[in-house]
Amino acid sequence: MSTQAVRIRPGLKDTARLVIAAAAWLVVFRLNGPFWDWLIYSALGLSPESAAGSALHFFGYDVVKITLLLVGIIFIVTVLRSFMSLERTRALLGGKREGAGNVMAAGLGVITPFCSCSAVPAFIGFVSAGVPIGVTMSFLIASPLVNEIAIGLLLGMFGLGPTLLYVAAGLTIAVVAGWILGRVHAERWVEPFVFQTTLRGEVVDDVSRLGWPDRVAMGREEVVSILRRIWPYLLVGIGVGAIIHGWVPVGFFTTYASADNPLGVMAAVLIGVPLYSNAAGVMPLVQSLYTAGIPMGTLLAFMMSVVALSVPELILLRRILKPPLIAIFVAVLALSITVVGYLFNLVLA
Repeated sequence: MSTQAVRIRPGLKDTARLVIAAAAWLVVFRLNGPFWDWLIYSALGLSPESAAGSALHFFGYDVVKITLLLVGIIFIVTVLRSFMSLERTRALLGGKREGAGNVMAAGLGVITPFCSCSAVPAFIGFVSAGVPIGVTMSFLIASPLVNEIAIGLLLGMFGLGPTLLYVAAGLTIAVVAGWILGRVHAERWVEPFVFQTTLRGEVVDDVSRLGWPDRVAMGREEVVSILRRIWPYLLVGIGVGAIIHGWVPVGFFTTYASADNPLGVMAAVLIGVPLYSNAAGVMPLVQSLYTAGIPMGTLLAFMMSVVALSVPELILLRRILKPPLIAIFVAVLALSITVVGYLFNLVLA
């Protein structure tokens, strides 16, 4: 039996640690609500009906809940993603025609480890591998728009129905937007150096050489790395959500973003586009607005615009895309998100 075959199978010590960690995660998750009920309403004596009590309970409960969800989701997805390399992704997409290629690219964008900060190297790598521009754009749209953190948090907060709607809408937007960008011959608006870049050396798929301990270590490291990067956004997002939950009148949101307001979805998208956050940071705000009575379609449109059209991403994309293509990219994506928001409000009404 080879050394590699032995490494792939987890040892008893590794398995025991994973079982203990999973059990501890489940216990803390189950005790989170009762603990904050006791601390805020019994120990501190605040009323559930008061603004301060409601806001503090919301903040404490959601910080623990979302952190636990992030830890579990990031770890599991990182282990799964350790079987999918950038080289393998490029090999799957290279040479694919538009249409089927857009669908495949959007699906791969959901399960591969790239975000808006990886836009420039990923774009260059795909174009160098012969992937059409429209297919590449479907990948780059789907990767931040439909991500595992948003899926996990939506599932934990709102259930299966809204989560499936979010995934379906995000994939549809990525496929349609990428196809449209391919139809307008977007190659003319890509910086020339992108096409002049060539891949050097043979493609090496290192993921096949990873053993189980390596994948577990990758999961732990990714949890620590992502939490370090996003914790300020997470706390700010939950803090804003707590303020809204405790002090901001419900009537304010129902007036300007309700289903009765024909401009509610458009306003949500316009507000979301200039903001910079990730799914973990914006999700507490979405939950707070949902409890305030804002329609789910409006909230999903807001979340998609924040996550998929961040200003830093557009700044990075300017290094490889000319202004006309960036403008078309933003317009097509914003329009698609707006349409989806209105359709969801109509379906869920």
